[in-house]
Amino acid sequence: MKADKPISTSADDSLLPPPLAHKWQALLADLQRLGSAIVAYSGGVDSGLLAFAAHHALGSRMLAVTLRSELESASQIENAAVFARQIGFPHLILPLDTLNEPQVRNNTPERCYYCKKTMLNHLHRLAKEKGYAAVIEGQNKDDENEHRPGRRAVQESATRSPLAENGLHKSEIRQIARFFGLSLWDLPATPCLATRFPYGETLEPADLQRVAQAEDFLRQMGFAVVRVRSQQRSARIEIPPEEMPALLAQRAEVAAHLQKLGFVHISLDLHGYQQGSYDQRSAT
Repeated sequence: MKADKPISTSADDSLLPPPLAHKWQALLADLQRLGSAIVAYSGGVDSGLLAFAAHHALGSRMLAVTLRSELESASQIENAAVFARQIGFPHLILPLDTLNEPQVRNNTPERCYYCKKTMLNHLHRLAKEKGYAAVIEGQNKDDENEHRPGRRAVQESATRSPLAENGLHKSEIRQIARFFGLSLWDLPATPCLATRFPYGETLEPADLQRVAQAEDFLRQMGFAVVRVRSQQRSARIEIPPEEMPALLAQRAEVAAHLQKLGFVHISLDLHGYQQGSYDQRSAT
């Protein structure tokens, strides 16, 4: 998402396929009933579409808030800001030290719950201070079938998840975003940087930054879907199997750059990219 120019959002939503049009209209109606809302906005396709919909339904009575911590890369924060400017919705970037929470910094299996709880508590305090009626976040219907400890924090804090509540699946969210010409419609998933480390390995700012820089480098080389899993300063690169020959053809450049960043050992995972691979391996 490099362009920073306004996006036309005047598409006639009546041209959406009927099932999608029904869910889209139901989503807008739910958002309108809230009266006003703060959107937990990371800049991904889910929270991006939610912010777009909230702006459509609530106008200036919505505020998208991006919480900047050591767990998000600088490029992700910048992408969130670019999209907000493209659409024109109110956007605030606030610092939050999530590593101050011991369960997060120590990277326990419940890390995601405590991190999400810290973030949502911060947003709810902000909503109370500024007079917003609700806090909403971007979980979708598919997330209900995945390992997501943060969902418990959403439920406990009475945060709303309008996309999931209206039965919107990830593929449908991408279809709607593409229909409206939103530049983030095909963005790959970008979970927080803590997911690159095995449970029990303390999360240090320098290590998180090293992973972010390595992934940014590989994306600049053309690998859009990539994870650099880190363990004791060893890097294990995950990309789709069909892209492995392209990476191996540039292995000397990749190895030299990652070593310059501070990784001691660099390997390519022959399993290929796997979402939540540390969760899968810790369960076996």
